[in-house]
Amino acid sequence: MASDIAILALTKGGQALARRLARSLPATVFFCRGSLRRTMEQCWYDHDALVCIMATGIVVRTLAPLIEDKQQDPAVVVCDEQGRFAVSLLSGHLGGGNELANRVAAVTGGRAVITTASDVQGKTALDLWARDLGLVVADRDGLTRAMGKLVNHGSVTLYSDYPLPNLPEDIQPTDQPQAADLIITAAAGVQTTGTLLYARALVAGIGCNRNTPAEEIEQALHQACQENNLARGSVARLASIDLKRDEQGLLAFARRHGLPLDFFNKDELNTVGGVSTSAIVLRATGARGVAEPAAVLASGGGRLLVKKMKWPNVTVAIAEITNPFDKHRFHKQNNSK
Repeated sequence: MASDIAILALTKGGQALARRLARSLPATVFFCRGSLRRTMEQCWYDHDALVCIMATGIVVRTLAPLIEDKQQDPAVVVCDEQGRFAVSLLSGHLGGGNELANRVAAVTGGRAVITTASDVQGKTALDLWARDLGLVVADRDGLTRAMGKLVNHGSVTLYSDYPLPNLPEDIQPTDQPQAADLIITAAAGVQTTGTLLYARALVAGIGCNRNTPAEEIEQALHQACQENNLARGSVARLASIDLKRDEQGLLAFARRHGLPLDFFNKDELNTVGGVSTSAIVLRATGARGVAEPAAVLASGGGRLLVKKMKWPNVTVAIAEITNPFDKHRFHKQNNSK
């Protein structure tokens, strides 16, 4: 849902409606008579959504050079100054344009104009469905083709390596990955004609020397995933020993990728059996190991897919979250940072 909204108006009537909308949405009003192109361009980059109270043609001509991709572009809703219609023009699904058009219409007493085929037909918007499940789309063009099939044929098929939540009626599960339109997995090198959706199902346990740069950690994790046929996009969180709470490179890497970071103390790490041990690590930290047991603990006791891999300053291990779609799965949230 768009949260940072700019309302742009050209006329006095439009400005009056803009102020009325701003009180309900809420939003920032820009009266841009004589400065439309400059103001609209600035709002395009500074806001999540634009409500333009003016003619659709003006908006299209002004925004045309700025439009890049629906994954990045802000939502755009066009409204007449009487508030009779609120047209979802750009980024209707992922950007929240359709929802914003409905919100605008609710305030003005007008009608939201939604033209996306899935909404018109009452079908599942696959991009929103994937986003809500935390799935990373490997091929956006492939997802677009799947959405076309759903709209034109009424349903698509789905194969998953993980237990699925309740599915919409127009997404049909199958146990045949070769025939599926959509495939949920954490594996990178799947040979298929379907569209890969990477589940956020991996936890990377990280051990590192003091003052290791974020770039070294990044390269180590990338290589660990690559050599083990795992999708980097499936890494859902990081884990380490609590002695690394102030490790700037590790913290910077987690922030850069928006990854939660769990820390465990030596006693907790030592409760995990069946992992590699290191006398050097034991002397330095009191824990028999860091990367492997941290990954297992942060995954909620999941399977260790990648035993520790060592580089000069970094150690990486990867565990699997058994059910990544279970909203109640174990996370040590009170120790996350």
